[in-house]
Amino acid sequence: MLDAAAMRRLNRRATGRRGLTDVLSFALPQPDGGLLGDVYVCPAAARRWIGNGGHAKDGEAVADELVRLVVHGTLHVLGYDHPDGPGRTRSAMWRRQERYVRRLARTAR
Repeated sequence: MLDAAAMRRLNRRATGRRGLTDVLSFALPQPDGGLLGDVYVCPAAARRWIGNGGHAKDGEAVADELVRLVVHGTLHVLGYDHPDGPGRTRSAMWRRQERYVRRLARTAR
């Protein structure tokens, strides 16, 4: 997990984009064909998104969003992708993500 300043710097270095993002992920293919990756999550960006998006501003909402971001980044590491813009929440990746998030939420409660 990164604070807001560190996430802004990483976003700029990795993507050339200025500003805060909630999750960045990087696939690291291995010589033996295996796959590793890094997933960076910014709790401050998650809190900001929740505050701007109609979700409750409580610890549970933030925790749920952090789980969503980790799943999202992990799916990117595994090679899944989604379109930009409004179609992203209808994509196959997004539906898979939400299935995993629901399963993890049931397990955690």
